[in-house]
Formats: sequence, C-alpha cells, structure tokens
Amino acid sequence: MHDIESSQSGTDEDRLIAQAREIRPLFAANAAAVERERRLTGDNVEALDRLGGFKLMVPKRWGGHEASAATVLYVGAELAKGCASTAWVQVIIAGSSWMASLLPGRGQEEVFASGAPRVCGVIMPNATAVREDGGYRISGRWSWASGCLHASWAALAIPLPNGTGLGLAFVPIAELAIEETWFMAGMRGTGSNTLIGSEIFVPDHRVLSLAACVAGDYPAQKHSGALSDRRAFIPSLVLSLAGPVLGAAEAALEIALDGAHKRGVSYTHYERQTDSQVVHHQIAEATLKIQSAWLHAERAADEIERHAAAGHRMDYLGRARIRGECGYIGKLLRDAVSQIVSISGAGSFAESNAIQRHWRDINVATRHPHLSAVTNLEIYGHALLGLPGNIDPGV
Repeated sequence: MHDIESSQSGTDEDRLIAQAREIRPLFAANAAAVERERRLTGDNVEALDRLGGFKLMVPKRWGGHEASAATVLYVGAELAKGCASTAWVQVIIAGSSWMASLLPGRGQEEVFASGAPRVCGVIMPNATAVREDGGYRISGRWSWASGCLHASWAALAIPLPNGTGLGLAFVPIAELAIEETWFMAGMRGTGSNTLIGSEIFVPDHRVLSLAACVAGDYPAQKHSGALSDRRAFIPSLVLSLAGPVLGAAEAALEIALDGAHKRGVSYTHYERQTDSQVVHHQIAEATLKIQSAWLHAERAADEIERHAAAGHRMDYLGRARIRGECGYIGKLLRDAVSQIVSISGAGSFAESNAIQRHWRDINVATRHPHLSAVTNLEIYGHALLGLPGNIDPGV
C-alpha cells in the first residue's frame, strides 16, 4: 500500500509517523470501548498526549510540532487504522489548536498559558453575538463539537455585526455546557456533542474573523513568523480530515486481503477467494481507488506547503481545487470500502469484524460538509467556470 516513510525526509516528522504506527494496536484493542462509551478511553488520550498528537499543527513557539500538511495526513491515517474516532478527535483538536495560534498576541498567550491546551472547534454558527466595549457577548448552541469531551477550549463560530461575516470566538470549555447529542451509526467515539453557552463575554483578542483568515490576513503580529502562520486556512483544516478516512479505508483493505487467503466464496466451488477472478478485479479496483485518493491528498498537501514556504497566498481557484479534491477523496473511499465489504461478504458485518466499523466510520465521516463530494465538487466547478463562490464563504 501507501509508502509513508519514503515520502518524508525530516527526522522529527518520521518519528511522529513511526510512533503513530506503534500505537495502532492499542487503539484497535480499545476501539469497541470507544464506540460503547462514545468517547476516547483514558489510555487513548494519554497515548495521544505522549505522541504530541493534539499539538501536531501548533507552531513550535507554543511547544507544538508545526508538522507539514503531509505529516498531518500520515499521522491521522496511521492512528485511524486502529480507531478512526480517535484519529478524528486528534485531527480536530490539532487543527483547532492551530487556529488559536493565529489569534492576536494576547489571545494566543491566554489560550496557550497552560502550555498544552486542547481546543475543539465548530465553524458552523447557531448563535448570536452582541457587540460590547472590547468584545462580544455571545449565546448559542454549537454542533457537532468533535473532541469537546477532551478539550479545554472551544473555537465557536459567531455572526459578526454589520454583515462582516463570521468570527471564531475562543471560549474556555468551563464556561460552556455539553449536551449529549451524538448518537450515530459511525464515528461513535468522537463525542461530537453540542456545546451550549449563554451571555458569555469574549474579548476582541480572542476572536478571529473567518473572512480574514480565509484571505490569509491573520491578525497575529507579536507571535508570528513560523511556517504554520502562512499555511492556507480552510485547505489545511479540510485536508487534515482526510487522513483518518484514508487510514480507515487502508485498514479495511488489509483485513480483506488477509481474509481472501483464508475463506472461500459461498455457494461456489471456490475454496479460497484468491481463486476467483471476480475477487481479483474487485480487490484491484478498490486498491486503486484508495491509492488514487492518496495521490489527490498528497498533491493538495504539497500545494499547501509550497505556497506557505514561498509566502504566497493561495488564490480562490487553488483553494476550491483542494475542497474539490477532498470531496472526491471521500467519494473514492466510500466506493472502495463498499467493494471491500462486498468481497468480504455478509460476515464482514459481524460486530466482531472490524471491517464493518471502518465501513460505518467512513460513511459517516465523508458526509462531513468539508468532505462532501456533492458540496465540494459544486464549489470547484464554479471556480473552474470562473463563477463567484455561491454556497460557502469559507473556501
């Protein structure tokens, strides 16, 4: 399958990927408990802390790894081979913590005062924000807040006054209530519940303008200058979500490849699946779809890093292309895992078979708006035709 190690040259990033691979068995062993409890186990959280997974995207000035977009993908994929819910929480908190590093200086200092905050985030608003002297008084309900059960801060979308778009208000979790609303068929362990807040005051230095971030106009001046401070906002966040889905698909394929040597094809004379040409065709096609998804993901990661290294802002077409690629990645992986469960037969839906969990997780995760093929391909199609964005301001 995908050769992760050959894609990396930095020793620190190699180490992160290798360590993520080493803790896969722990996550696989705890996967049933994560689903049952609808949250990460304490062992999983401690393993992610030791890895530094929650601060993977955070700049080094705040003790993070400042990892490249490609490494974020590879780490997420390795973790997801054991448990996609755990990997999803890791990338959500890593990405939201990176967003906090883009705040004005005083805001960064407050969020990172503890040294290792875990930030969850909800970019879709269902809130009100009233302008007051020095900040905003906010109230609302924010779903789905993946990782909120393990977070110390939350980045919450709010409408900014006078039609200036959306903002992200950074609020301590202690000031919010968590309503358990996440009862899903897949990604059960992400704890993507609803955050509720009323009349919370958020000072200006803890608010980011989403429109400014999308344009690359990050407000940080006192604490800035790292490569991570120049990465494209939405492309970086959206692409990071692809890692867990890629890893879950690879894990399902590994199980199917192993099983093909051990089981036959029911109601046929094939004693092993490896004797069937139909299975050969389906295995090859599913593998190529997963590999194609990786090619799109790596191309997008290279594009993000190339622009950041050169100090160039990614134009609208480039940002829309990455949205389109992420939607297409989701489509390819859903198609691939559907073929995999067909190859594996009805037995793959047994609760004891990890394939059905990967199948459920992939089908739920790729319905996330940022991985939705329907939405993302429309965005990219508009951009290709030279038309203005019409359905999502956050591209």
